[in-house]
Amino acid sequence: MLGLKLATEPAWANVAEKSLHDILNDHAYCEQKAATTCISLIVQYADKEELVDQLTPVVAEEWGHFRKVLKEMKKRGIKLERQRRDEYVNQLLGLMRKGGTYEDQLTERLLVCAMIEARSCERFRALSLHCAEADLRTFYHEFMVSEAGHYRMFMDLAELYAPREKVRTRWQQLLVEEAAIIESLGYRADRVH
Repeated sequence: MLGLKLATEPAWANVAEKSLHDILNDHAYCEQKAATTCISLIVQYADKEELVDQLTPVVAEEWGHFRKVLKEMKKRGIKLERQRRDEYVNQLLGLMRKGGTYEDQLTERLLVCAMIEARSCERFRALSLHCAEADLRTFYHEFMVSEAGHYRMFMDLAELYAPREKVRTRWQQLLVEEAAIIESLGYRADRVH
């Protein structure tokens, strides 16, 4: 469904579970950034009624996810630390084509958002299947389902505002480039991405 070109090794989840302090901190900030990204898109593309209608409830959902991760951290005695640089997202943002029309820039942003959601979904799936702790499997299953829906929403919005064939061609290019980013970053079990 996601079409990612480089799958996460199942063993990543077992190593990540041992770095739960780091994973939960990173996950909390991923949710916070997802909420603020949706707000930014709404502000920048306020004239796109369907985008505003679809992203507005996602802002509340992502902020709710942030709060849910904080609650899980508190339950485990883990404190929220300072945000770390997200090299994965920064490199994805660097893939965005510059210039073009207003709609071209919107398409680029929507596709990068879809990619982040797709990779998050894939990582949360790994955690939901391979964590030793049953509570963590359930916790991450809920996030996996949500991220899959967000991935699909961003793809659908991209196809609403740009020709389908153009979106699909660009998506295939981004999938290849994203796999190269994942490979270059190596096996990092202290981050969601």
